[in-house]
Amino acid sequence: MSLILLTIFLGLAFLGVPLAVALGLGAAATLWYHDLPLSMVTQSMATSINSFLLIAVPLFVLAGHIMERGGLSERIFSAAEACVGRFRGGLGHVNILSSFVFGGISGSSVADIASIGRITIGAMTARNYPRPYSAALTLITSTLATLVPPSILMIVAAAAAGQSVGQALAGGLGPGILLVVALLVYNAVVSKAKGYGTLLPFDPWANLKAIARALPSLGAPVIILTAMFTGIVTPTEAAALAVLYTLGVGFLVHREIALADLPELLIGAGRTAGTVLLILMVASTATYVFTIDMLPSKASSSIMALTTDPRLVLLLMGLIFLAVGMLMDIVAAALMLIPILMPAAIQVGVDPLHFIVFMVAALAMGLATPPVGTCLFATAQVSGVPIERLALAAAPFYLVNIVVLTLIAFVPQVVLWPAQFLT
Repeated sequence: MSLILLTIFLGLAFLGVPLAVALGLGAAATLWYHDLPLSMVTQSMATSINSFLLIAVPLFVLAGHIMERGGLSERIFSAAEACVGRFRGGLGHVNILSSFVFGGISGSSVADIASIGRITIGAMTARNYPRPYSAALTLITSTLATLVPPSILMIVAAAAAGQSVGQALAGGLGPGILLVVALLVYNAVVSKAKGYGTLLPFDPWANLKAIARALPSLGAPVIILTAMFTGIVTPTEAAALAVLYTLGVGFLVHREIALADLPELLIGAGRTAGTVLLILMVASTATYVFTIDMLPSKASSSIMALTTDPRLVLLLMGLIFLAVGMLMDIVAAALMLIPILMPAAIQVGVDPLHFIVFMVAALAMGLATPPVGTCLFATAQVSGVPIERLALAAAPFYLVNIVVLTLIAFVPQVVLWPAQFLT
């Protein structure tokens, strides 16, 4: 059954059929072929979407759209530049840190490129950084938004796996910081070795002015994440808080958003969130097929025949995550792989929360890799660097990412220690 579903899905996807439609048709055709009730399609879809937690998805997407339109992104970049921009490789550091902060509000990697990316690539190129390097760094840093809270993929994956969304979001903070540190070190070494960047004189007053100008924007991730991790609000309520705060800053402080902009912002956020949630709905039907076909137990047996060491099992699964993430939408990939591989991981002793965060971290890399990486295409469009040249320039960053993934697999406390604060 699983083979029929996957064959139909991959065949339709190869022909250009939207992933949600291809997956839904594959599940429906499989049920029909095996004379199973087609009513399971509608029942599983309705059940999967009936969740208070999933309201956070469109709200965080909307917050990202508001940040881009309301001028918050540009001010976050200026504040980061004031802190580290005067050092060798400083603008590269600014790129990394501003994406980390922006990701702490929007949860969307594509939104990061559309807003921060446009600023960072232009600024780095103007300061003596090669455009391919600037674009490649922007490409990789954008994936931070998919890893650090409030990652939209993390919310969807945790909800689909039946895990605490709050703990999963907190668990993503450790790997996110680890990736930030790794990128900062790599950028510093390369910039010093190749003379990238222009050293600027230290101007304390201009720096203080830039930081003060950005304080309302920087308050967003601080307030939202503090409220969520201290238990004052749930992730869904934090998403609503993100919308209200960013909207208030855009309207009242920066005054770069007008009432006339609201319909466009709401429609844009609805389209983005609708795509994610539609995939979640149809993937629930595929999960039903995998379950009755006993695919999870078959996958468990195959993996355990190779090794029962939890760390090696995660690394093997990481190869699968990377391969699948390179070939298909990562939301659809996560929702298909969770019911297949998560039982096998749990059976050998992997903590389910560790599995979810590791999977998201590995799939996030798929956003930046050919042939279907969404962020790869978005960065190429924003930077003007051809996709093949951009992917080549990003190759060293892929290696940095793989080293970080290996550390996450071998040191589960990177995930579990931050998550324990929400127990």
